[in-house]
Amino acid sequence: MSDFDWLDLDARLLRLLVTVVEAGSITGAAQRLGVTQSAVSHLLDKLRAITGEALFVKSGRGIVATARAGELALRARELLGDLERFARPDVFEPGRWQTTFTIAANDFQRDLLLPALAKRLRAEAPGVALRVIPSDVPGLELLRGEHCQLIVSPRPPEGGDIVQKRLFEDRYRVFYDPAVRAAPRTRRDYLAADHVTVVYAPRRSLELDQHFERQGLHRRFAVMVPGFAALPSFIRGSNLLATVPGLLRVHALHGLANAPVPVACPAMPMYMVWHLRHQHDAAHRWLRRMLEEVTRAAIASAPKSAAG
Repeated sequence: MSDFDWLDLDARLLRLLVTVVEAGSITGAAQRLGVTQSAVSHLLDKLRAITGEALFVKSGRGIVATARAGELALRARELLGDLERFARPDVFEPGRWQTTFTIAANDFQRDLLLPALAKRLRAEAPGVALRVIPSDVPGLELLRGEHCQLIVSPRPPEGGDIVQKRLFEDRYRVFYDPAVRAAPRTRRDYLAADHVTVVYAPRRSLELDQHFERQGLHRRFAVMVPGFAALPSFIRGSNLLATVPGLLRVHALHGLANAPVPVACPAMPMYMVWHLRHQHDAAHRWLRRMLEEVTRAAIASAPKSAAG
């Protein structure tokens, strides 16, 4: 049991704990915090003295957080959020907001929405740094553990402490290289073709692919990639088909032809998702409103689907 004065625990040490846990190394934490490795090591020694426990253990050339460190990091994130809200004025002023706001999104959502959001932040809240992390198949821990403050996903994780709001709805389209092949016009043509799709680790396919499987529709996947950004390289110069959200024509699949899917497909909704702790936070509400505004603008300015 430590007899160290707990009053020596401050926001700097809380932030250090969270950063080392996230970075997984002293070097990485030092780079994120803009301090020397020796400074990080010194503060870790201070944390160890306060808690009376070894929070990190050596693993190869790096370090690994103990289970206790993981638990404390979760509490530290909450305390840091409380401190930030404590110091924020009652009337929220975006121009005075100083924070790093983390959003989890895949490459489709990232490229469609977040550059415009970053531009708005630079203009209206220049003290806010936008950090984007991959969402893959988002789980509750992303929000509960404060690994991010917002998720953009068609698959909101379910939980009584999770809040969601629909941003937009997209339709699936078939993308292909018109220099190599024509659009599939019939169900038979479509099912007889070779396809490329996205599969997230560990082997979690797109919701549409799962829908087709449940309907007994079996396609032949010649290629499976970990993200939408990889699709163009496999489609161009080949006879492969990719059945994906139509709005990918704006960025990742720009320049490829697309056509309606000759098989009935469900619509694809897109949500923003956050933890209940942020529901009434003025800054979080402001940023959610910004995301809704840039989403409306992105959908309105998107070129119409180009049928092949």
